[in-house]
Amino acid sequence: MARVLVVDDEPNILISLEFLMQQAGFDVVTAEDGEQAMNCVHQAKPDLILLDISLPGISGFDVLEQLRQDCTTATLPIIMLTAHGREVEREKGMALGADDYITKPFSTQALVEKVNALLTETRP
Repeated sequence: MARVLVVDDEPNILISLEFLMQQAGFDVVTAEDGEQAMNCVHQAKPDLILLDISLPGISGFDVLEQLRQDCTTATLPIIMLTAHGREVEREKGMALGADDYITKPFSTQALVEKVNALLTETRP
């Protein structure tokens, strides 16, 4: 069973995404800020991350950048999931190495399909 790390500082969104990913058959780990996310990555070893940009402390962009610079997490699939839909933010996320960039609100079915597609591409 693939493990998904969901990182969001909004409790309602975190709970909703956790439930959605569990219903889709994933083992789910959650984090509410960038520091927790970094700890979870190294302890829980997720197969994919759903990462919000606006986080207290370390931003989602900073988390993404740190993960891409670490050889052990450089290829970890990361989907940026954010209310920031401006093109400049999308371009920044993709330039920093995000595998996808989804703006809120989003289709839950489309999100599950993207997660499955990325995991299929990256897992043996």
